[in-house]
Amino acid sequence: MRRQRNTKIVATLGPSSSDYEMIRKLHEAGADVFRLNMSHGSHEEIRERHRIIREVERDTESAIGILADLQGPKLRVGVFANGSEELEEGASFRLDLDEAEGDATRVTLPHPEIFEVLEVGANLLVNDGKIRLRVTACGTDHADCEVIAGGTISNRKGVNVPDVVLPLAALSEKDRADLEFVCQLGVDWLALSFVQRPADVEEARRLADGRAAILSKIEKPAAVKAFEDILAVSDGIMVARGDLGVELPVQNVPPIQKQLVRLCRMAAKPVIVATQMLESMIESPMPTRAEVSDVAAAIYEGTDAVMLSAESAAGQYPVEAVSTMDAVAREVETDPNYREVIEASRRVERSTVADGIVAAAREIAETTDIKAICCFTDSGKTALLTSRERPRVPILGLTPQRGTARKLTLSWGVNCYISPELERFKQAVVNAARAARSHGFASEADQILVMAGVPFNVPGSTNILRVAPCEERLIFASDPE
Repeated sequence: MRRQRNTKIVATLGPSSSDYEMIRKLHEAGADVFRLNMSHGSHEEIRERHRIIREVERDTESAIGILADLQGPKLRVGVFANGSEELEEGASFRLDLDEAEGDATRVTLPHPEIFEVLEVGANLLVNDGKIRLRVTACGTDHADCEVIAGGTISNRKGVNVPDVVLPLAALSEKDRADLEFVCQLGVDWLALSFVQRPADVEEARRLADGRAAILSKIEKPAAVKAFEDILAVSDGIMVARGDLGVELPVQNVPPIQKQLVRLCRMAAKPVIVATQMLESMIESPMPTRAEVSDVAAAIYEGTDAVMLSAESAAGQYPVEAVSTMDAVAREVETDPNYREVIEASRRVERSTVADGIVAAAREIAETTDIKAICCFTDSGKTALLTSRERPRVPILGLTPQRGTARKLTLSWGVNCYISPELERFKQAVVNAARAARSHGFASEADQILVMAGVPFNVPGSTNILRVAPCEERLIFASDPE
């Protein structure tokens, strides 16, 4: 199924999108990757959604990526005797380890690790930042706070601690069990929540043991500060603007988003922009103009993918939400200003033969009448490097590894197809020409670019670039080997 755009779409599955008919409609409307949110749904529900996705993949003869999003540790207050209380601005309020039910003056915060690192002046955000507390005094079992922004505080509301790096692992016991479960299922990507440091990513990678690629969610100030180190040990990044916008001033989020997207592009690692992209479409068949502009802005920045959360998981108009994203991406990518922005922001440090070959492929394709760049890849690296170049012509990622094809569904511009195992470069050229013709990227009268590494099936060995005709008799006439 050929898309008429380069930016990929990630759609979250949930109660509104859990059967075969709806999941297939979402894929046909434009969803390239499906997100399984491990914060919601039992293992049996997750297993069934995974099975359906693979059935849709088989029936539509297309590669579909599956992203399992781990919940991460959740910090929550305890319960109140009355269920909730009103906190007034300027009032005093205590958080402590006392398990007694809370009242208007205190409540339990059953996380001693928070009290270990809190300092006077630190902020605590409750209920997605609607309530803001500032620490005035603290010890190993309590924090006395002043209410800076008041409101209703109720049972088990979430707590964010933006000003300190918490001594918490990114993986809870639930996450470890979920990780093993989805890796055995066969998901392609693991999204890791609550990342604060590179060690969090390395732990997840050790547990995944090569069974899934690791995508780090950037949703804490500590992760922004350590971003380049986190990026270095991650396979991809999600700019999770929800918690990021809670823990940082909201005006800081747009420039951070732009910076992170650009750094991911330079590193040739896919990046997703997520959270509240078309949120009004949970209840409305039409988005707001501001939401459309938000999606468009991420696409102009060159993000690999944009993501729907509740819009497709629990909303009333999941197919319309995906169709809207698809339409926005197609419209933006036909704007001449889009190419100007993308090319002006292309900053790549090239240091390897593969870097040079993919850069040369883009230059040749854009200065001659080349219809597509076809890259044979075992690990996916060649396709990722080609995607980083953001060429004007389509990219065909050809691989004998179905898992590689599925992972590449998250990468900008890569059209993923399964190819047979190859032994000679001539076979690569013939298979590339057949794929380009059969999927509508080129006709027999056209030329394509073919990249591969010889010997084959050795990751990172890209060393050949050839301009080739699409007509097989011309391929053999030009190279009788």
